[in-house]
Amino acid sequence: MRTMRVKELMTRDPKTCSPETPLSTAARTMAAENCGVLPVVVEERCVGIVTDRDVCLAIGNDDAPPSARLVADTMTRGIHFARVDDPIGRALQLMRRWRVRRLPVLAADGRLEGILSLGDVALRIGADFPALPTLAEDVARTLQAISERQRPAPRAPSRRSRIGAAPLYF
Repeated sequence: MRTMRVKELMTRDPKTCSPETPLSTAARTMAAENCGVLPVVVEERCVGIVTDRDVCLAIGNDDAPPSARLVADTMTRGIHFARVDDPIGRALQLMRRWRVRRLPVLAADGRLEGILSLGDVALRIGADFPALPTLAEDVARTLQAISERQRPAPRAPSRRSRIGAAPLYF
């Protein structure tokens, strides 16, 4: 059986931004391109990633307008990535491990070549690769691993919560 490679399914030449891009510009780019992520690039090297969720959380966390914030303030550094010649199974394994839906795809010299999303893989399974049921199972396991909710760490009771105190209802 032939091993599929990341380069066969990735989106080539994705839209990108720089750390100095205003957050509002990044959000408009994502909307215009109908994508949820922009690799953050400096001199053709991917130095981070910013997602639509990052934008929403940044806007909700302070009163600064999005046009006054830079992508550098919000982006995720220390990205997880795949290489163009990695097998698809390896990329899915990385997505499960790091609980991400998208991976920047880098060339051997570190240049950004594309981006691989879980959706890219899922949409192509039946149409282009119908004889790979194990890949479909791998996609399902990956989506399940990414979607599992992480439980927040238990909090210590506050001084206000005392035995016999009136219960709070939300």
